Amino acid sequence: MPIAFVTGRSDAFVRRRLVEPMLGLGLADALSRPGAALLAVCEKGGVRACVTAEGLGDVEIDHAAELPTAYVAAARDLVGGSYAGEAFFDETKRVMISIEQALGTSREAFRRAQDRLDDDLLGLAREHGIGLAIDDRSAPDASGATPFRIERSIIATDVESERPGKDAAAARAVERLVAATGRAPAAWRSVGDSRTDYLMSDALHRLGYDVAHVDVRPGDGVPEKPYPVIVRGELIHDAAGADFLRECVTGIR
Repeated sequence: MPIAFVTGRSDAFVRRRLVEPMLGLGLADALSRPGAALLAVCEKGGVRACVTAEGLGDVEIDHAAELPTAYVAAARDLVGGSYAGEAFFDETKRVMISIEQALGTSREAFRRAQDRLDDDLLGLAREHGIGLAIDDRSAPDASGATPFRIERSIIATDVESERPGKDAAAARAVERLVAATGRAPAAWRSVGDSRTDYLMSDALHRLGYDVAHVDVRPGDGVPEKPYPVIVRGELIHDAAGADFLRECVTGIR
């Protein structure tokens, strides 16, 4: 069964928190089976690497999606100064910026900080001539373009290129997995906990694949889609994902 991790997390996170623990639980043997392939698509498509029995392989970086170094440094200083109590700067990201909720900070306090952070990040963009947008606000570059965007989640504020996205990342992942295994599976299933995770199945549906999306946080609202949306009863988050994967494993034994 080919699998891709399509995530906004960094390759360092995937290596440390996913690949290395799974290798200790028998992942190397699983990857030796016919049709097995595992790919990590990190930072929403900006970073990619295959997973082998030796671990996470060589990292490919979409350099066109990288934020300017000076802007990254300014954002790091901003977080370390004005937001040290509520957030931290993720130093493992290669092409994007992630400013994440600090441990011990309440959800409400981080949400209030995010509101101020949006304004500060837009202000820095104007200072550096970086085209940046969020919702209906923007700081265009000299050409009037906004090649970067601010995207918020419940635990982080990201500054990222408009180039990557979970839809494009999923399409590229499928191409790589099909090339690695020599065949296209009859169906694909995406799994996620945010509304943007639906973009994965959106993209594969447009390509003509049989798809369904497993929503492990349906409490945020389940949108109408031209493909099935799967929820796991009352289970949510990790429990829902694990329940779905157990069903998949049972089905292929």
